[in-house]
Amino acid sequence: MLPRHPRESSESGQAMVEAALSLPLVVFLVLGALQLFLMMQARVMTHYAVFRATRAGSVGHGDCQRMTHAAILALIPTFHSFMGQGTGSLNGPLGRGAGSDAPRLLANAFAARSNNRYAGTGSPGPQLDGVHNGSIVWIQRDLAGGGVESPEDKDFDRPGHLRRLEVQLVFWYPLRIPFANWVMSRMFLAHFNIRPYTDANPLIVAERDANWNAGEVTPSRVLEGELAMELAERVNNRQYVFPIITTFTMRMMTPVKARFFPSMSCPR
Repeated sequence: MLPRHPRESSESGQAMVEAALSLPLVVFLVLGALQLFLMMQARVMTHYAVFRATRAGSVGHGDCQRMTHAAILALIPTFHSFMGQGTGSLNGPLGRGAGSDAPRLLANAFAARSNNRYAGTGSPGPQLDGVHNGSIVWIQRDLAGGGVESPEDKDFDRPGHLRRLEVQLVFWYPLRIPFANWVMSRMFLAHFNIRPYTDANPLIVAERDANWNAGEVTPSRVLEGELAMELAERVNNRQYVFPIITTFTMRMMTPVKARFFPSMSCPR
């Protein structure tokens, strides 16, 4: 066996060092791309969820509970695989009965979250929604064409009367990819001018500190008030989320009832 040339050994060592330095960035690019695709799917489903919530309010006198439940039912597939291992138990997971349990499993998944809270790691079943236990959605309503004047909404059937239900829905989408969720959450905080990140850079080992500062911030890049506080608090608690915000408007199909409008915000 011929002895290895010193130059070959040095080149091999250099390649190993370069691989070690670039590996965190390569891993993040792969995991980050996967997380972004999941977020794109969640955004599409959020548009569907705000439509379902607005329609539920339009035909249900503005009932917040109906609106919230409609939104949660639409969003469950984005963060919880409710089909699970029990699907098609009579004929196997891929048998002809594979979809027979779907309604029951969806009902069980919804029952654990019908109070507008992530199910966390508790009952029923292990590791349902990871560490998440906060609100799933925030719903803010507005009535264009008039406020809530009376429980009967006497003007509802008059010609020319138009009352529109305008809904803004915030979906606190849980980031699901390990490592990427931690890194991206801190990037989001800096991007939205909530908090800079100047500690150790998790992407480039050779650098001692990161420099993720908000810098010059335009109004479109700022999260303010309760949204910013909620995002920062959840990240502090290692509940990595991203607020997906959508709106929808629909004409009221039923008279507005004042008991459903103690405020324009639905309970969180």
